Parts: sequence; structure tokens; C-alpha cells
Amino acid sequence: MNTLKRIVCSTTLRAPLRRGFTRGLLAGLIALALPAWAAPAQLRNLDKQGLALQGYDPVAFFSGGKPVKGAPAFTSSVDGATYRFASAENKASFDKSPAKYEPQFGGYCAYGVSKGKLVEIDVEAFQIVDGRLLLQYSKGVREKFNKDTAGSLKKADANWPTLNKPKEK
Repeated sequence: MNTLKRIVCSTTLRAPLRRGFTRGLLAGLIALALPAWAAPAQLRNLDKQGLALQGYDPVAFFSGGKPVKGAPAFTSSVDGATYRFASAENKASFDKSPAKYEPQFGGYCAYGVSKGKLVEIDVEAFQIVDGRLLLQYSKGVREKFNKDTAGSLKKADANWPTLNKPKEK
């Protein structure tokens, strides 16, 4: 009877301990993996208040073909970036598909990104290429970029993941 009692007790006690350990291990692995699953925040060219595009309406670049200042009455936020719009219609268009209207490369100069650098922009030096809003440091830089638009864009696309990494603290 003593032997049978030991077998029953040891099996009964080990199973809950084993399940508890397994659950704890699984929870720990999930906690470690969550940061890898979460999409990293995109680096964005914002002012101190989190305003993107220097307050210009991203939709207006596409619909009006020129930069138009947005109004504080019409705003939307995407991943910490605040966008302003010239009209409720533009805001509604953006809200339906933000990725369609957001500037490429976080709003930094596309030519600078093609050279592996983060450079400020002049909103007047924008262009739409293959449905993508590209911003440039100046109109002269835009001309340099456009000497080989496809090649410059390919380099910028290749460099962006490296530049877009969060800075180490």
C-alpha cells in the first residue's frame, strides 16, 4: 500500500506542477515575442507638436496638384502624426485610406533617403510618382532625383528600412 500511495501522490502532484510550469513558460515566450509581432512605429518628419507635412493637406497634393495649408478644424492622427486638411471632404478621403495619401519615407526628402540620409523638406518641392507622394529638400534636389527617377526611388526604397529603425536609447 505504501508503494501505491507514493505513486499516486507523486503523479497527482507532478501533473499540476508540470502544467503550471508549461503555462508559465508559454506566457513568458508570448511576452518576449509580442514586441517582434508588433509593427514598429514609423519614423516621421514631424514638428514638436506632432504635426506632419508642416500643416499642409496631404490629399490636396493629389487632388489639387499643389500644397494647400490644412485647417486646425479638420485633423486626423495616424501613429502619432497629426495631419490637417483644407476641407471635410479631404479629411474623409484620408480617413478611408491614410496609406494612399501619407508622404513616403516618413515625410523626409526622398533624394536624401536615396543617399542614406534623413533630410528636411520644402513642401513646394513635392511630386507624385506612381501614386506616391514624394517630398524633396528643394526644387533643385527634385531635379537631381528626377535625372533617374526609377533608380533614385529604388535606392530610397532600399535605404528606408535601415533609416526607419528606432534609435537606440
